[in-house]
Amino acid sequence: MGLSLSLIMAAVGAILIWAVDATVSGIDLDVVGIILLIVGIVGALLSLAFWSSWGGFGGATRTDHTTVIDDRRV
Repeated sequence: MGLSLSLIMAAVGAILIWAVDATVSGIDLDVVGIILLIVGIVGALLSLAFWSSWGGFGGATRTDHTTVIDDRRV
C-alpha cells in the first residue's frame, strides 16, 4: 500500500466518522470509518518508514557515498 492510497483511506475514514450521518442496517459506518482511518494512518507511517530506509530523495539515512576529488592540472 503506497502513501497516496494510505492518505485516501485515512480521508475516507475521517469523512465516514465525522461527516456522514446516514444509517445502514447491519453495518456501523462509524466503526468502518475508524478502521479505515487507523489502517490509513498506519499504512502512511509504514510507507514513510520504508521510504526513508530506502533513501528517498534526501538520503538522510544513507552513509554509503563516496566522494571523488580530481585535482589534476589541465
